[in-house]
Amino acid sequence: MRRSNVAIFVPHKGCPNQCSFCNQKEITGCDNEVTRDDVIAAVETSLRSAGYSKDSEIAFFGGSFTGIDREYMEMLLSTAYEYVSKGLFKGIRISTRPDYINQEILDILKKYGVTSIELGAQSMDDEVLEANKRGHTAQQVIDASDLIRENGFALGLQMMTGLYKSDDKKDIYTAQELALLQPDTIRIYPTIVLMYTDLAVLYLHSEYIPQSLEQAVDLCSDLLNFFDNMNIRVIRLGLHDSPSLKSKYLAGPYHPAFRELCESKRFVKRFLGTVSDIKDSDSQKSYIVEVNPCDISKAVGQKRSNLEYLSGLGYNIHFIQNPQIKAGDMKIKPVK
Repeated sequence: MRRSNVAIFVPHKGCPNQCSFCNQKEITGCDNEVTRDDVIAAVETSLRSAGYSKDSEIAFFGGSFTGIDREYMEMLLSTAYEYVSKGLFKGIRISTRPDYINQEILDILKKYGVTSIELGAQSMDDEVLEANKRGHTAQQVIDASDLIRENGFALGLQMMTGLYKSDDKKDIYTAQELALLQPDTIRIYPTIVLMYTDLAVLYLHSEYIPQSLEQAVDLCSDLLNFFDNMNIRVIRLGLHDSPSLKSKYLAGPYHPAFRELCESKRFVKRFLGTVSDIKDSDSQKSYIVEVNPCDISKAVGQKRSNLEYLSGLGYNIHFIQNPQIKAGDMKIKPVK
């Protein structure tokens, strides 16, 4: 059964400052304080859903969870823990800032059945962190990650591409540094410009140029490949689609199917890298490509974009679905 986590957003609670890119209220479409009844309603709805599984987690996202008022935090956790203690959910997942992690906080999280902690690292370049008003350093990401793992929690890390004062080289460096921390999961968010943010002011004054969609897809397809090769699961690539987000969007590489675009780009790059090694005549341009049925849409590309792109390079490609091919792999055969 497909696992479906319960996502409960607590926007801006506990955040000590406003990052240049951030407007959690607009991203989540939520501005009200979450109550005990809200948590119960969300969990009960999940229990009745078709995607419910006991392997699911109750997740608190949207702010800096361990920075909120202690009594309020424990109220939210204790409400969720009532369901975890009954074996109805695997555990609780929270997201927070690297500078809001210490042993005392981790002891509290253990008490209430928290199993996974995600840190909003965003970048491992201190200049980029400072320029975007993150309020923490790369070293604090390292220290918090080490402490989380030492205490037996699953570690998730979040990074952003295309931040103000960053570039592809710095983003790749961030990915490499995060991988060294051996996280269980990664989320990758290309930076987009939302109304009512500092980044919007920089953008409107031409002091910040966001990535194009093509640039972000090209970079993130490589990052996805990198983390896969490191056996680190990328559980999110791109922002969640929401009417609120769309209404406040100004610029940047936003697409409701961003991951699909990146997966398609990976297929093109893998194909071109493979055919360059095939020892055929220079005129060889026709190939049969076998893929797993679950990958056929990624291989063909959104609106047949991969086929059209490869055709523009002179390739004649025929994709065939083969359930014997491992998901993510392909078998390429030249057509004589």
